[in-house]
Amino acid sequence: MFYKDERLALFIDGSNLYAAAKALGFDIDYKLLRQEFMRRGKMLRAFYYTALLENDEYSPIRPLVDWLHYNGFTMVTKPAKEYTDSMGRRKVKGNMDIELAVDAMELAPRVDHIVLFSGDGDFRPLVASLQRQGVRVSVVSTIRSQPPMISDELRRQADNFIELEELKDVIGRPPREVPAEDRNVAFAGK
Repeated sequence: MFYKDERLALFIDGSNLYAAAKALGFDIDYKLLRQEFMRRGKMLRAFYYTALLENDEYSPIRPLVDWLHYNGFTMVTKPAKEYTDSMGRRKVKGNMDIELAVDAMELAPRVDHIVLFSGDGDFRPLVASLQRQGVRVSVVSTIRSQPPMISDELRRQADNFIELEELKDVIGRPPREVPAEDRNVAFAGK
């Protein structure tokens, strides 16, 4: 469902894509991801959205954010809010849905096809609006995890659903071992 001459933009919901890939047992190689979609069309932009802990001396996501920024991705970040849940676990809250939706709406007149890397059903109205503007929308997520990482409404709304597991051989790499101190931080998408 890709055409070589179409103008393409990628919108990556960082925490959602990370969770989907983790549920499938692999990490995303973002260099390969960018190359794959540059091959599929004329890629204008690749946006990556994530919330960051600003007060930590070391954030496990900071090296990825810096690498993406220096390697052709447009980074959209904001400070995350930190809290402790009822079980005493440290959680991070940082929803980037509004930023992603505004950027997609602004770019819509300049692209033919948007690829949304998220399974969040909150994006269904955005996809419908983009389609009314003549933009084709592909959604990348997974139905093969338990539970599925994509909402049924979003999958039905999209022009094309791309199963993340089917991209594993193209954009995946084995998961890296996460240091013990980083395992204690759980990232909540909302």
